[in-house]
Amino acid sequence: MRGFGQLNLLKKIILKVSSNLKALDEVLNWFEQLNQPSIPKKDWLQCQLALAEGFTNAVRHAHQGLPDDTLIEVAAILYENNIEIQVIDCGSPFDLETEIKKQLEQPEKFKGGGRGLIILSKIADYLTYRRTEDNRNCLRIVRFYSPIKSEPIL
Repeated sequence: MRGFGQLNLLKKIILKVSSNLKALDEVLNWFEQLNQPSIPKKDWLQCQLALAEGFTNAVRHAHQGLPDDTLIEVAAILYENNIEIQVIDCGSPFDLETEIKKQLEQPEKFKGGGRGLIILSKIADYLTYRRTEDNRNCLRIVRFYSPIKSEPIL
């Protein structure tokens, strides 16, 4: 990652699931394998929320009108002081920054729902949505945390 210095990669996992909200439980259960005692509970819960929001948005918006068997790829990367989540969809691209700005400027328009991007922007320390070389889109969420040091057993 540019700008974040040298980070120690601890684990990377990848999952491909169908574009169906019923797969959310599978995605969250899969993500659980990254949970470590060194990750503060608040940060872990916020990463789970960000993953759920990113996946749900891919199903409901990016893949709207596409067959249920259209795959969503999810990657999660654990570093010693951050978690990176990537949700890769096959939908049409959109401008994340413009959409977040629109939601912030017109909050009354999104009172009944549609605030997921605002939630993501508040959780993430780094948030992007970019077109990939293979014509898919990658929502990238990075959340930094201060690792909990375990006490040595005497």
